[in-house]
Amino acid sequence: MFGTGLLKGLGITLKHFTDTFVDDRRKEPARYEGSIQIDDRRRVIDQPITQEGLLTIQYPEERRLLPERFRYIPMLIWDTEVGEDRCTACGICAKVCPPQCIWIVRDMDDNGKPVTRPAEFYIDVAVCMSCSFCTEFCPFDAIKMNHDYELAVYDRYPQLVYDKAELTVPLEYYAALWPSQFAEEQTRRAQEKEEEQRREEEKKLAAEAKAKAKAASESQAAKRSQEETASPAARKTEENGETAAGDAAEAEAKRARLEEMKRKAAEKAAQRKKESGS
Repeated sequence: MFGTGLLKGLGITLKHFTDTFVDDRRKEPARYEGSIQIDDRRRVIDQPITQEGLLTIQYPEERRLLPERFRYIPMLIWDTEVGEDRCTACGICAKVCPPQCIWIVRDMDDNGKPVTRPAEFYIDVAVCMSCSFCTEFCPFDAIKMNHDYELAVYDRYPQLVYDKAELTVPLEYYAALWPSQFAEEQTRRAQEKEEEQRREEEKKLAAEAKAKAKAASESQAAKRSQEETASPAARKTEENGETAAGDAAEAEAKRARLEEMKRKAAEKAAQRKKESGS
């Protein structure tokens, strides 16, 4: 019959309208408003849906609990353990950003030399597409995705161009929004630190072994040099000793020949004297 579908739809609407008042007055252990369970801060708790149809959240009085991997706009991490920005102004996030909504100015020291920290950091959140490429490619875990989506303003400029001060959040804030990811990163950082310490120890041991080997080599070289320096003198002394011994032997031989000649001369003189006396 013509019009029955319209009447049926109006009946369903009327049923849902009356059910909202009935649900609000139910006395149950868990607090419900409509068909949605909320916590003490009036945020919607994730729960299995046991009924058909759409759930309506009475925003802003009711707010849905956001999952950990929810992302909206980037935020910069201030490392409270170290007391400085994690960002080194390397510019990788600005290069990989598809809509090119990030731009960075690197800081300078008193001599005009670039230093590894940003002097200015801007993100045009009206252009940001929440792709999280910047967080995935950041080598220092310095930029993460925030959960704050209530950024409505009347004018785009300058309210929707966030500077470094507006983007920076402490490390504890990031840990509260992303507990699982933060724990994984802390574990990875601890492993990297242990690996770096191990490499430093190995490098130190290798340097000590190299120094010991160098010292031993230098000692052997000095010993060889001393031996080489002492050898000519020893040879000269030995040669001098041999020469002196030879000279002494020759002198002794000369004395022996002289004595022999004297003896023979004395015998001859005695013989001639004997002959003349006879």
